[in-house]
Amino acid sequence: MSTDALAIRFADVEAASKRLAGKAAVTPLLENRQLNDHVGGRVLIKPEILQVSGSFKFRGAYNRLSQLDEAQRRAGVVAWSSGNHAQGVAAAAQMLGIPATIVMPEDAPALKIENTRGYGAEVVLYDRWRESREGIAAAIAGERGAVPVPPFDDPHIIAGQGTAGLELACQARELGATLDVVLAPCSGGGLVGGVATAVKHLSPRTEIYSAEPAGLDDLARSLRAGERVRNDPEARSFCDALMAPTPGELTFPIHRALLSGGLAVTDDEAAAAMAYAFTVLKLVVEPGGAVALAAVLSGKLPTAGRTIGVVLSGGNVDPALYAGVLGRQ
Repeated sequence: MSTDALAIRFADVEAASKRLAGKAAVTPLLENRQLNDHVGGRVLIKPEILQVSGSFKFRGAYNRLSQLDEAQRRAGVVAWSSGNHAQGVAAAAQMLGIPATIVMPEDAPALKIENTRGYGAEVVLYDRWRESREGIAAAIAGERGAVPVPPFDDPHIIAGQGTAGLELACQARELGATLDVVLAPCSGGGLVGGVATAVKHLSPRTEIYSAEPAGLDDLARSLRAGERVRNDPEARSFCDALMAPTPGELTFPIHRALLSGGLAVTDDEAAAAMAYAFTVLKLVVEPGGAVALAAVLSGKLPTAGRTIGVVLSGGNVDPALYAGVLGRQ
């Protein structure tokens, strides 16, 4: 399938992979017999929880920042994020010696705010229900001449996230596995769009699905409608990383071209997946990072006799929330 008319092509993912070599972690592909038995198929897990900054977001952030010229690097960058993109940009900026300002919601998990500051970034807090993070970031960019770094709707960001899919497909091939399906969490769609670009190039018959929180499944509904639709502004989820209001302008055409559909899971199903990851897989996963696994465990698609790639996209979970999830399961 040609991607010539889309925001990125496979060559862009390959170029991003070269830039990230020695900077990003090549996260492993994990398999667990108990999980395989549970679903009646073969599940190959890509744990981006082990990535620099604790999520896949570092991939896109470093790919974007590493291409800034010297003048842009001196001026610094400004990003807006509920937490994982914030940490990814902050970590990449620290590596490259670039000043970074991050606009974050005041109700973001404290751990994500603390980690972002820990990487040396300036954090500007805002009210996510009453203020526009894009507007605040635009004002900062205008005042300081800083380069905006959006969380998903940027070709360099999408290509960087796609390196997770490139690794997944190559690692599966090394295991002698043919991927029937790949699932990735989705908010604005940079991860699943980048992953789809890489995986469909290397394995055209593989089906790609997004996973989102129920009620915030704008991509699933957009795919069915054939156009971008928005979430209800009143919709809520404890999957704080997956609350973009609508698919991106650049990411959605990729989704329409390459995805087989979108899946939605409830908060209870995401929490159950977090607990399963802890007790069975021995992995710490945040709510939004667990939705693809939740879709598999809750039977959102057929698994018997199939080989399924699952991206665990992040592990930056507030300790109190995590303890509460484990205590309830």
